Amino acid sequence: MQAVRRFAGSDPAVIMDAAIGIAGAALIAIATWGQPRLIGSEAIAGPPWLLALLPLLLGGSLLLRRRAPLVMWLVIWASVGLLFLLDGSNSLRGLTWTFVLFAAAYALGAHASLRRAVAGLILTFPVVALISHRGDLGLAIGAGGDGGSNATVALALVQLAAFWLAGVFIHARRRAAALAAQGAAAQRRAEQAAAAERARIARELHDIVAHHLSVIVLQAAGARASGKPAGATLEKIENSARRALAETRSLLGVLRDPDEAPGLAPQPGIGELDALAASVRAAGLPVSLVIDGEPGALPATVDVSVYRIVQEALTNVLKHAGPARADVTIGCAQDAVTIEVTDDGTGQPGNGQAGSGQPENRQPGNESPGGGHGLAGMRERAAVFGGELAAGPRPGGGFVVRARLPLGEPS
Repeated sequence: MQAVRRFAGSDPAVIMDAAIGIAGAALIAIATWGQPRLIGSEAIAGPPWLLALLPLLLGGSLLLRRRAPLVMWLVIWASVGLLFLLDGSNSLRGLTWTFVLFAAAYALGAHASLRRAVAGLILTFPVVALISHRGDLGLAIGAGGDGGSNATVALALVQLAAFWLAGVFIHARRRAAALAAQGAAAQRRAEQAAAAERARIARELHDIVAHHLSVIVLQAAGARASGKPAGATLEKIENSARRALAETRSLLGVLRDPDEAPGLAPQPGIGELDALAASVRAAGLPVSLVIDGEPGALPATVDVSVYRIVQEALTNVLKHAGPARADVTIGCAQDAVTIEVTDDGTGQPGNGQAGSGQPENRQPGNESPGGGHGLAGMRERAAVFGGELAAGPRPGGGFVVRARLPLGEPS
């Protein structure tokens, strides 16, 4: 048992191949030297030297069913052809031949490439033609009849082809499963690489921010403690802050949305809405812009979100409202910023969202169009600040987007 384990290693398939090979060799040996009727087979005749080799050639070849299936198949059929050339009185009948040839046909289809499996099947035709003229090829129960009759040979070939096709099907299934596993493994490796890269960037970002802010704090504290004019110190603080900002932007560039082109310009805000409206007008959509209140005191993050929400809403109007005009109203109060973007377009049927590249469902009564990413993105921007966003058709026609972004701490 230990010898078998050492031979097989940790692969149970090797033990299975050995068992099949030993069983095939034993059946051939019994049919050759023992009592073939005990196993339901006919006696095998031929020269003594060939009969001595048949268990190894026919049964032992099954040991190669995984490692060299085409070699196994050719050795078996070459042995059968040699047997019929030297003594044509043999018939391939009974359990011996059924087990060996069916196992070999399945192994050829299951473990050889499709090209080799087809080639092996074609190369057996000369041997089958020899058997059909000089002996009998009847492998299954009920395949009797006159030896060498065309019907008997055809039935035996159909049986072999059935096992061969079963092996080909199993081979295709295994290959598909292996490719799927390789794809999943590659995806996992890519995700792990991305996670590792993000962790590295996070560590570098932490080091950059911690270093430069520490320098800024120390320089500012030293300037205040000295009580002297701090022009040179303030210049150092400015330079440190600029370097920190530049390096932070460089690192965060790789974390951007793939659809968002990286750049070095500052993020847009309410001050750039005039330019946005002008570009939309140039594209053919009349736009009016009204800003109430003082936007200069807004936090930078809110400022950017207001611009992005207006941009996405106008993009939706431009793409899907048809002939229309849009009105943008921004209200800046002490506790919140309100945004309203309306249009009087007729729209097009569909289920897209702003910025999704698909028509917006703008039919009256549909208060919340589904699908896409535009409205979902705007809602996420509002939710970051504990705000809310509503969008839907207007009672008199057209579409409206309303958002409120609180200026306090988000909930």
